[in-house]
Amino acid sequence: MKRLYISDLDGTLLTPEQTISGDTAELLNRCISAGAFFTFATARTAASAVKIMADVKVNVPCILMNGVCIYDLEKREYVRTERPTEDKSAAVSELLDRLGQTGFMYKITDNKLYCQFTDLDNPAMEEFYLSRRQRYDKPFEQIRSFTGACNGDVVYFALLDSFGKLDKVRKEIEKIGGLKYEFYRDIYNNDVWYLEIFSETASKKSGVEFLRQSYGFDEIAGFGDNLNDIPLFEACDIKLAVENANPELKRLADIIIPSNTENSVAKWIEVTSKNHRLKP
Repeated sequence: MKRLYISDLDGTLLTPEQTISGDTAELLNRCISAGAFFTFATARTAASAVKIMADVKVNVPCILMNGVCIYDLEKREYVRTERPTEDKSAAVSELLDRLGQTGFMYKITDNKLYCQFTDLDNPAMEEFYLSRRQRYDKPFEQIRSFTGACNGDVVYFALLDSFGKLDKVRKEIEKIGGLKYEFYRDIYNNDVWYLEIFSETASKKSGVEFLRQSYGFDEIAGFGDNLNDIPLFEACDIKLAVENANPELKRLADIIIPSNTENSVAKWIEVTSKNHRLKP
């Protein structure tokens, strides 16, 4: 049986410091070298995810931005990208400008991703911007308005703010229709929420289904911790939540493993992968 192991990053595979531990990297590389198949699914973009996972020899394309992109780490190229229609991106841009809601608008042009923003008007956005610029060298551009910069290259909107402000935006997004969103609390700061808006055809679920069909996996085991991992679980045959996971996700899991501070994903893969390895 050809099994794929696919893990969320933040709160699941990564440490609380947003890094991959040396022990986890060593265990995963040992399993991959022995024939196991491993990749990850995350809300992050290639700019940060690729650098975070640089020490792991990931051997299957990964899922980025909650399923918007399938990315080949070896070739450094996007295998698949799901974009909102231009009219839907324009509707989101107009809504954000009308409400005075800041956030980040992501575009992919010529296989390169960059991020635009109108203002860094809260501490969460400022911290996000600084950490991505300093740690991962993510390209940012400040713009006057979302509406003025919106075009067919838009793939994703990411908003960081209080629950109350983002819930208001979420309700308006539902009125627009034809879009998908993830709305969840930041695992690193309980006062901050994420609202991520993207194509209705994109999700971690559709990304997993793409990998299953494209690479011929018979079984998929998925690891997660937060509400945006529910679509991941919907596509997996074995659902594993870390002990520190959101209670709702834990209720959906088949198996609860120790927390992300204990290298639990890599340890579970090491123990179980011996019967699911296929040599290239």
